[in-house]
Amino acid sequence: MARSDSPAAGARPSLPNGAATGPVQRIGFILLPGFALMSYAAATEPLRAANILAGRPLFEVAAFGEAGGPVASSGGATVPVHPLPGREAGLDIAFVCAGGSPAAWHRPAVHAALRQLASEGVRIGGISGGPYVLAAAGLLRERRFTVHWEHAPALREAFPALVPEQARFVIDRDRLTCGGGVAPLDMMHALIAARMGEGFARRVSDWYLHTEVAGAAGPQRASLCERYGVSHPGLVAVLEKMEASIAVPLPRAAMARLAGVSPRQLDRLFARHLGAGAAEIHRRLRLEHAGRLLRESPLSVAEIAFAVGFSSPGHFARCFRSAFGQSPAMARGARPAVPPDAPA
Repeated sequence: MARSDSPAAGARPSLPNGAATGPVQRIGFILLPGFALMSYAAATEPLRAANILAGRPLFEVAAFGEAGGPVASSGGATVPVHPLPGREAGLDIAFVCAGGSPAAWHRPAVHAALRQLASEGVRIGGISGGPYVLAAAGLLRERRFTVHWEHAPALREAFPALVPEQARFVIDRDRLTCGGGVAPLDMMHALIAARMGEGFARRVSDWYLHTEVAGAAGPQRASLCERYGVSHPGLVAVLEKMEASIAVPLPRAAMARLAGVSPRQLDRLFARHLGAGAAEIHRRLRLEHAGRLLRESPLSVAEIAFAVGFSSPGHFARCFRSAFGQSPAMARGARPAVPPDAPA
């Protein structure tokens, strides 16, 4: 249920049932407007369950916001928060939870608070779009990290020197990043196991029927076979190459050699399994990637056209309108565009 009451400024949140027996890890969550509620719950609920199952406080959770007062999630539910943590806030870990579009994540006050916390030795984390905010604050240099796959193209364009990993979560020394969704359940399992042992962490996961705990390197998306509904090894190889070569149209002969068939056989395979030729499928993938950049990156339409391999903005705009029924300018800031005959 949404709540409108917020903690008093400067008040330190406390767990019920008195003080902790033994050290308590204090974990803060900085919530940006439009944060993903599922990701936030998947990160905080395992910590609550750990306290209950241990019979004593192990973790203390506090929510923070840029302006204090309640912060609304992507679905409209609000969470009461404290003002941003200042010097010597007493946190052990600080996570940033962000959802929606990177266009709304330019938060200098949040960047400054994160840098201050990092300078004090606080471990810094990002959930869903949170790693993008960490990158903007300059806190991911020389660190391995991940980000929700939907935000990865915008992050790579905005910060070319940073390369996110395709992993559910990454813990690299004092940085903890997670792809969002239900992946925080896996990351919190790892954090709880590091403190209390694997057996106790398993009890927490079982509490939430989380019977298949994924490792850090687990994929964020279903396999190519599952997403495209194909099992032909040649098709899978070509599709994998297509997704890795968004900016460069692949020659038909090169794709055929990769699949181990003739160009004509390749087109027949694609038509039979995906309803269109290989070149058309690759063009659709490039246009879908362009749609994500339009929604999430500050690049101009011309820059996006060249980034996805089109020779001119005009040609790109015509192909985009044909695929999605709207111009690139209309798609910017609109709902995700999905062609009616998209293969995936």
